[in-house]
Amino acid sequence: MKKVVVFVIFLLMIFPSISNSSISKSLIRKSIHHTYIFPIGTKIIDIECYPPNATYNIGVGLYNGSRVIFVTTDAQKLKIKFGKNETISFNDIYDLVIISPKKFSKYLEKLVQHKEKNGIRTKLVTTEEIYSNYNGRDNAEKIKYFIKDAIEKWNIKYVLLVGGMKGQRFKWYVPVRYSHLDDNSSWETSYITDLYYADIYKYENGEIKFDDWDSNGNGIFAEWNANNKDVLDMYPDVYVGRLPCRYKFEVKQMVEKIIEYESNGNKEWFKRMVVIGGDSFPDKEVGTDYIEGQVECDYALSFMEGFEHIRIYVKGGDVEFTPENAVKVLSEGEGFVYFSGHGNPASWATHPYNDFDTWIDFGLDEIKKLSNGNKLPVVVVGGCHNCQFNVSVLRIFKEGIWAYFLGEMAPECWGWLFTRKADGGSIATIGNTGLGYGTIGDGPVDEIPDSVPDGIPDCIQYLGGWLEPHFFEVYSKGKDILGEVWGTALIDYLNKFPINWSKDWTGVKPYTVDLVNCKTVQEWVLLGDPSLKIGGYT
Repeated sequence: MKKVVVFVIFLLMIFPSISNSSISKSLIRKSIHHTYIFPIGTKIIDIECYPPNATYNIGVGLYNGSRVIFVTTDAQKLKIKFGKNETISFNDIYDLVIISPKKFSKYLEKLVQHKEKNGIRTKLVTTEEIYSNYNGRDNAEKIKYFIKDAIEKWNIKYVLLVGGMKGQRFKWYVPVRYSHLDDNSSWETSYITDLYYADIYKYENGEIKFDDWDSNGNGIFAEWNANNKDVLDMYPDVYVGRLPCRYKFEVKQMVEKIIEYESNGNKEWFKRMVVIGGDSFPDKEVGTDYIEGQVECDYALSFMEGFEHIRIYVKGGDVEFTPENAVKVLSEGEGFVYFSGHGNPASWATHPYNDFDTWIDFGLDEIKKLSNGNKLPVVVVGGCHNCQFNVSVLRIFKEGIWAYFLGEMAPECWGWLFTRKADGGSIATIGNTGLGYGTIGDGPVDEIPDSVPDGIPDCIQYLGGWLEPHFFEVYSKGKDILGEVWGTALIDYLNKFPINWSKDWTGVKPYTVDLVNCKTVQEWVLLGDPSLKIGGYT
């Protein structure tokens, strides 16, 4: 029997949270949640909170290069009784695993060689190998069990999934998992979530266990509706990105883009950041007049010291936002681009100032016109469905003409076309696979019932308007591997806005904040290489 040493600690909630040190000083005073980090071998025996109705979550994830346990609470005082078991360690053999069908594997060998050359120990594994060697209820679960095995055998940190739909058919080269969270929007009750492949472990009854995302055991994954709920961990244990390639030429094209990008770092064009935003929501009725998209863009820029800032705005920017102007500026090349507004799978758009009957679009046609060559940015897009990579021209036969108006009849989604475009576009795109969420005003006026007026726009304190700019804050703190920036931003979000799993699905609007916080994390997909060295190797 292992010897367990028991510790008891009292934590008074008057000190800054350990794991929230990366949150900007202007916002940290608003947070009532605090997170404490323990080594992965720690056994949490008991937690007592004061006041007694305070809540806490325990999660497992990969953070700052270590596998750790998070305890997040809103308690004013906390007593934790814990024991430290023997250290849990894994063989350190590979950094990156690439998962693809055999059909694409020969094109990926060149990428494996490139990664190895740059010190990223890489293993290519085909889906056919995984399906024949692992058990699971379906192919997605077999892949997830393989990733668990790869962590424990090789200590991998990055997983690159290469494969999307098989052409326009509704079959997959690398399968997706759908979350079945009903956000009560009367719009969608499921959406793609590649976070399923990143979240391997959960903490349960004092033990670290495999998280199958089906805690109620009914075969429906990531469920949260009026009748059923799956309690999830959601902290990434590996950093997952996907190249949802449908054709061989796209695989070849993406391999070439990644190698070219990483092999030519330290270029002058990289030190530019372009932001594009407008007036996202009417808010005068609640007593404010924020141009939300521009506020969020300014917030993102505030973290990017040492970069030239180019603001493409509907009011008061460096360049007036028109589709033509945006194409011209983006074609000059830059290290980062941030869009903040609205979207569907085929377009991104925003409004002129206080004109909510008019839309200004940046759609698939504009992406096709980009001519930035090898000057490729990392793109973060705030909007609904921009990275919904299960679109197809055949959707009309499944959903009727409504699929056309939703933008789901596009041959490929906005985020993927941006990423895989030849002679330009981006090197990676991060965005939502479903409805994105934002908030308005300054106080309890919509989805955030517990917010208070403080002179800071709510649009940058909650939901996508906090998460998206926080990506750039994480980068500014010195992290320059794409997947780690993505994963750290998600972990910081979960620690700042922990999900209260004891809450019931209310069935009334406004949407409960726990539902939209959960969905905000699940739907934020990375279309790109998670092991990518941002800016390239020098």
